[in-house]
Amino acid sequence: MVAEKTSQQPEEAGRGPDDPMLWPFAAAKLAMDACFWWLERSPTEQGESELPWTTSGTVALELATMRLRDCAPTRSGQPALICAPYALHRALIADFAPGHSVVQSLQQGGIDRVYLTDWRSATPEMRHLSIDSYLSDLNVAVDEIGAPVDLVGLCQGGWLSLLYAARFPAKVRRLVLVGAPVDLSVESRLAQLARNAPEMVYDQLVARGGGNVSGEEMLHVWSKVPGPDDIAAALQRDLSDEEGAALLARFDRWNSETLNLPGTYYLQIVNWIFRENRIASGHFTALGRAIDLRDVKAPVFMLAGLDDNVVPAAQAFATGKLLGTPPAFVAARSEPSDHLGLFMGARTHAHAWPRIAEWLRNDLSGVLARSA
Repeated sequence: MVAEKTSQQPEEAGRGPDDPMLWPFAAAKLAMDACFWWLERSPTEQGESELPWTTSGTVALELATMRLRDCAPTRSGQPALICAPYALHRALIADFAPGHSVVQSLQQGGIDRVYLTDWRSATPEMRHLSIDSYLSDLNVAVDEIGAPVDLVGLCQGGWLSLLYAARFPAKVRRLVLVGAPVDLSVESRLAQLARNAPEMVYDQLVARGGGNVSGEEMLHVWSKVPGPDDIAAALQRDLSDEEGAALLARFDRWNSETLNLPGTYYLQIVNWIFRENRIASGHFTALGRAIDLRDVKAPVFMLAGLDDNVVPAAQAFATGKLLGTPPAFVAARSEPSDHLGLFMGARTHAHAWPRIAEWLRNDLSGVLARSA
């Protein structure tokens, strides 16, 4: 068990770069004070990002929920599909900059065939899309790539990847969960915010957005813009030089390019996952079938941040006890990192991600023989 550092007090914890990852649950903190502010604003729609990707690639598939990015220079080798968080920000979180890119780190670690879910911002026509809609398109993407794949789930993409692995166990060879909230019985700010807000708050957010939740408005409602020190902590490097200034400007731009969420999808996450803890308790139904996490028997690697007050290490590691994966095939690593640093931090990419790539490449048959 990893000892977690003491988190900040609630008022102070809403000030760092982790806060955007709290996305809609920010409303639980400020909902009543912001009530009339919401009524005075009009919905906005986001266009496509103008920020370039760090890793070259093509769009392999255009689906209702995503563009499947193909970053693979070759068609040979075991494919890895990065399931980016579909929350407040774009999938560039997984390919932010050289030395700060999950795609790049996996490729440098010998994983040639890397794909990425580039989730679309919800349009009015997408307002009724559900978690099943995203699982269904994820399944199409896996079939397009060629099963079985290695799934790498980041934050919210972690529980989606886990649901997929439980629903289609034969299609997932290995599973990586990075800062992934699954068992919300283990206390965290996400769980507290979701439970403490009246249910009507979430319904009003969806109604206010015409059936969607506006990422831009949520960003404005939630606390202050992260400052240079906050961003330096997330990127885990000094930003005082010329390269650092460019990274700072890029982060500011990425932070401002938000995604809208379909109202149905959003309310299911709030109620089913964060308020009712259905995934961990065994009461979640995905694509018509009850989900039992014991059906996940694939090897699993869990990465957690010791300074992560969004998904504490204790919560991230609690998932391992819910799976059918033999204990010898459950790997866990912690890093001195906040939440965003798990995906963007230079130290994390120098130390943890090479180990994940090595774990994905390794032959684990010897471990199986020893555990039999």
